[in-house]
Amino acid sequence: MRLLATGTRALLKREILRYVRRPSNTFLPPFINNVLYFAVFGVILGSRIGSYGDGIPYIAFVLPGLVVLGAVSNGFENASFSIFHGRWNEYIHEVLTSPLSYRQLSFAYVAASALRGVLVGVIISVIGVVFTFAHPGYDVVGVAHPVYLGVSLVSVSALFACFGIVGGLWARDFDYLTVLNQFLIRPLVFFGGVFYPLSALDGLWYTVSLANPMVHMVDAVRYGFLGYAERDPALSLGILLVATAVVFAVDVTLVARGYGLTE
Repeated sequence: MRLLATGTRALLKREILRYVRRPSNTFLPPFINNVLYFAVFGVILGSRIGSYGDGIPYIAFVLPGLVVLGAVSNGFENASFSIFHGRWNEYIHEVLTSPLSYRQLSFAYVAASALRGVLVGVIISVIGVVFTFAHPGYDVVGVAHPVYLGVSLVSVSALFACFGIVGGLWARDFDYLTVLNQFLIRPLVFFGGVFYPLSALDGLWYTVSLANPMVHMVDAVRYGFLGYAERDPALSLGILLVATAVVFAVDVTLVARGYGLTE
């Protein structure tokens, strides 16, 4: 059965329109937050922190991490909220009784949520470029490996959209979604090398940090932007792609078993 059959495209369109029609709720908050991030961490503190890697200014160093932060947060939130809201208001039954396969259904939710993550990532990238362009002391941030960056960003957003489906199926009320985001996603991001290089950690904490998937995400996107990475870029991208495929398979299995949907 084709993954992009008519039913899949219809569900995908509905999910995309759900957030595109509300730009003030979808895109304005990350825009404001990241203007503040770049102003404080990039300009005010960045000039005092110095540079990393091959003389990379701090504002350019944190830009990829902030892109990942925005992409994973929005990919996860969109998928988890959409699934849970459909369960809460019982309109997800219309989707479940449609002729869509479980794989098509999961794909539509993941693709729509991943697209939101990518769009937010692009917005944050533009904000970072504007800040470096407006600051006379910085070189404008470019893209060293555009194809690698595009694949990495899509994979990062899709992976957390897949996690979002698991969260949306698991949640029993709206507080569960807040718990997942604040006590799981945020710590992973902030200890994932967004604001500091992994080499700044001691041996034990360096080793422990490698178990954080966010480390590989930030490193992969940073390599795409700056051509600088602390680990093998091919290995980081491979981990992302495999993890995305595995979690998507988990999504399909949970939906097929009716986990959280038939209770």
